Amino acid sequence: MIKYELKGLYLVVDPCIPGILPKLEQAIKGGVDMVQIWNHWLPGHQKEEFIHTVCDMAHQHNIPVLIHEAWEWLSRTPIDGVHFDQIPANWQTVKKEIDTSLITGLTCGNDLEKVRLAAEQQFSYISFCALFPSESAGSCEIVLPETILKARQITSIPIFASGGIDHGNLDKVLPLGVDGVAVISGILKARNPSIAAYQYRQVLAGFENQ
Repeated sequence: MIKYELKGLYLVVDPCIPGILPKLEQAIKGGVDMVQIWNHWLPGHQKEEFIHTVCDMAHQHNIPVLIHEAWEWLSRTPIDGVHFDQIPANWQTVKKEIDTSLITGLTCGNDLEKVRLAAEQQFSYISFCALFPSESAGSCEIVLPETILKARQITSIPIFASGGIDHGNLDKVLPLGVDGVAVISGILKARNPSIAAYQYRQVLAGFENQ
């Protein structure tokens, strides 16, 4: 399995967005480093077919694809990992079913104990939600900037920030020590997802080169 570098622009794909696959194709052209399929489906959605299609699109560009929560798909599809909102109650059992080469991510809020647990349980990365209010962030609490700064002191694993991050506030997020940002609406609901993704990448690259 390819060893992916976990950083940069992380696109969360909502299967319920109309015309999502053409939008994803455009976003990939603009420059995406990771893709997550959100476990959010319409009734009758052909889930397995959708997952295979997304993996085919992303893997052509060496982009890893993760599934949100539904780790059972790992054994039936070419997905590269799974993202959890909470550490599963049966985590030790789940860990035995997940290949150690696969990517595992965990959503964190202001509770730094969750960050410590993620590091202790050897998650591949953590993602803080939400930095700013947004429709897709849902019930996520607003994460304080100092929480992310303290998390960076606790662990060296990659850190992503998500929730309401757009071109106007991206420069407030990157100095917090994050390795990348996760986006949904800022790209997939843009008039041109390719340009939107490219603009995010330009800001990320500019910060890295400082």
